[in-house]
Formats: sequence, structure tokens, C-alpha cells
Amino acid sequence: MKVSGAKLNAFLGSPDPGFQCVLIYGPDSGLVRERADTLSRKIVDDLSDPFRVVELTGATLRSDPARLSDEAAAISFTGGRRVVRIRDAGDVLTKPLKAFIDNPAGDALVLVQSGELGPRSSLRRLFEQADTAAAIACYGDDARSLSSVIRETLKRHDLTASPEALAYLNENLGADRALTRNELEKLALFKGRSGKITVEDAQACIGDTMTASLEDVAYAAADGDVAGLDRSLARAHAEGLQPVSLIRANMRHFQRLHLVRALVEDGRRLDQAMSTLRPPVIFRLAGSFKRQVSRWDCGRISRVLALLTEAELNCKTTGLPAEAICGRVLHETAKLGGPQRPRQHGNR
Repeated sequence: MKVSGAKLNAFLGSPDPGFQCVLIYGPDSGLVRERADTLSRKIVDDLSDPFRVVELTGATLRSDPARLSDEAAAISFTGGRRVVRIRDAGDVLTKPLKAFIDNPAGDALVLVQSGELGPRSSLRRLFEQADTAAAIACYGDDARSLSSVIRETLKRHDLTASPEALAYLNENLGADRALTRNELEKLALFKGRSGKITVEDAQACIGDTMTASLEDVAYAAADGDVAGLDRSLARAHAEGLQPVSLIRANMRHFQRLHLVRALVEDGRRLDQAMSTLRPPVIFRLAGSFKRQVSRWDCGRISRVLALLTEAELNCKTTGLPAEAICGRVLHETAKLGGPQRPRQHGNR
């Protein structure tokens, strides 16, 4: 069964005991781990308890398929239900996992963790179609869910964020749930006391390397700098930034360009139009942003936003390599942002 939407929150809060096996997969590895931990804690208070929690790798299960049934049927010395976590799973485990789902042993909760699985993945289809197994997808946070994560994490430290700071955090976090929470914990430590996070606090503390990489990709694409885009993409992938996060960063950048360009076309001065952005454009990038506003008109920006929206959907639904989809759409963007050929007019 596929678990998503409102059903997901209910399932994470109180998992149905009728589902002994749960597949948790997706490009957001931090969110995969977080949801696996959440479900594990519904069974076991201490995740480091060696008698009640066992971790297997995909390679271990592949070489010894019977190990899963043995672990699921084992009885804890300290009593209580056990959790079996399988890391680094893939389609090669479809056969042994199907055998277990068809003939389960014991009462342990079996959590299968995996990276991105396309719609044609045999492992994903197995869990989505089974009556006694569940599949949970983990993609990068959207604006709404990210805002909830930010507020919830800061609230634990008696902190709130100003609207400008919240906008900045939404702009620069969300690529990976674990990284997002780590950055917010760092911000809370930086603040050092209860109160309100300002945009200056957030800019001083949050994700310098990650933010710079996202900005480098977006600015290179909008500048029409293909060589710079290739370098920035290679660095971003090496740092572990996910393709969907890169696409979303470019969407945010072009939405900001669209807003400013529309205001300029409506008669505002460029500096005045840029002053409406929250968070504001940082000083070192202000010159580039101004040039991009002059280069791009609203029509071409709208076209890019449509291409990026389609690319994100394709990353999630087609099963094609997400990095390839991301690279292609950003190169299309850079091509649209390159020097524009003058229109050819006939002889008069």
C-alpha cells in the first residue's frame, strides 16, 4: 500500500500493526532516516538497544536471504517487540522480501530503507501493491512542510523566526531533512537564548557552503553561462545536493526575477523593485541579479518556470535518472538566458 498525504501523518503517529513491512525510500536520505527512526520509536524506546533493534545491509540480506526471517522471529532477551532495519535496499532484494511478505515470520517491524526508486522499480511496486506492506516516499520538503519543520525545530528551543528570517530559511534549506535540522540546531546554538531569529541571524549562520552551491547553479543558469553551470553542477552533486533541490532553487530564483521584472515593467525603478524581495539579494550578488533582470523578460521567465515545474514532476514520476533531467533543464535554461539573436527583418 502506498502511504501519502494525510494518511502518512496518521501512519507515522500510530502505525497499523497489520503492516509488518514498511519501505521508506526517496532522494531525501535525511527524511528516510527520520521517518525510519520515528516508526522504530513506536516499537522501541532506545534505538541503541542491541536486543530489540538489529540493522542489516542490503548486501547481507542478498547473500543470506534466510537472515530476515530469523531476525524477525527472534525473541528479545529483555522482552518486547523487535525492529529489523534493512539499509541500502534495492531491486535485487525484491525476491527475498516478497518471500517474507508472502510468508512472514515473528512479529518484528521490518523497515526497509532505500534511495530513489522510480515507478518501474520492482521493489517499490512490491510494497505498493501488497496488502500487508506499506511504501512511503521521501522527497525534499516543499515550502509548506519546510516551514513546519523550521517552526517546530525552533520552538523546541523557545525560538521563533521573523517573517524575513523564515523566508530566508525557506530559501536556503530543504535539500535534506537531516541537514535542515542540523542547520537549525546550529542556528539555535548561535542565538544562545530564547527569542526571535532575525534575518541577520539566519544569514550569519545557515548553510554557507550549501547555499553558495545552490546560488552558483541558479546564477550560472540565469546568466547563460554554460561552462560555469557545468562546474557548479559538478560541485553541487559532489556535495550531495539532490537534483530536485537544485531544480527548486532555480524555480525560487526565477520567481524572484519574475517579481522584480514585472515591477520594473510596471514603472518601478530597479533598486526599488529589488528592495521588495524577502529575503533581500545579498550584496555580492546584487550586480548579477540586476543584469539578469535586464536580460530576462517576463515571457521567457514564465517559460523557464514551466520547464522547471515539468522537470521536477519528471524526476518524481518517470523513473529516468534525476541528475540527467536536472542537467538537461538547467542547460535549456542557460540557453534561453544566453545572448539573444536580433530579429531578422525583411527588406523594405
